[in-house]
Amino acid sequence: METRLRDQSWRMPDLNTTLHLDMYQEYRKRNSLFHRFTRAVQEFRHSTQMYGLEWGDPEVHGSLKFVRDRYVFPYVDPGGVAVEIGPGGGRWTRYLLGFHQLYVVDYHAELLGELKKNFNRSNMKFISNSGTDFPGIADDSIDFLFSFGCFVHLEANLIEQYLKNMRRILKQAGNAVIQYSDKNKILAQTNPSFSDNTPDRMRKMVVASGFRIAEEDLTTLPHSSVIRFTY
Repeated sequence: METRLRDQSWRMPDLNTTLHLDMYQEYRKRNSLFHRFTRAVQEFRHSTQMYGLEWGDPEVHGSLKFVRDRYVFPYVDPGGVAVEIGPGGGRWTRYLLGFHQLYVVDYHAELLGELKKNFNRSNMKFISNSGTDFPGIADDSIDFLFSFGCFVHLEANLIEQYLKNMRRILKQAGNAVIQYSDKNKILAQTNPSFSDNTPDRMRKMVVASGFRIAEEDLTTLPHSSVIRFTY
């Protein structure tokens, strides 16, 4: 298994990958009118009411509730400006709505369209980017940046580009929280969609981009880790 995971054929594809769109289309298929009627109403209400909840609901799952309570809630500021990268259907976006301004950024316009169905507030701006950039976001304007479920699929070159661009928009006193793939963990090793990353590699990329690591969580999640960094 270790040899196969290291083979280049198992590396994540470039930005043209349809990975997230494929997952979204599968979600749409499962939640078509026909499939909804063939499932129990109670199951539908609890597990598939929002794209992304199939990977865990922070309202229900203990480890995700911990991430929410430690890495999201303390940073929500009614006078601040935040960015979420790869928001999906909004399972984490709902906790960021308390910011004065919230930018939601994704490479796929289709996924931003799905998010708009659930959340389209006056304080939100939807940005379709070129892969790793932040078009329309001013320099040194962001107090908080968050991403969950996105960087676990990104290879090192894309993470490095994202970090470089984060440096432009993040305030000196701002915080960034990123969940990423941790191939030191068995569940990440056995998931071919998870990128080849580890805490040591992530630390080196963050520091090389000019940031200071403020906090890490290597144990809460079974397939990934969380890092918080600032200037």
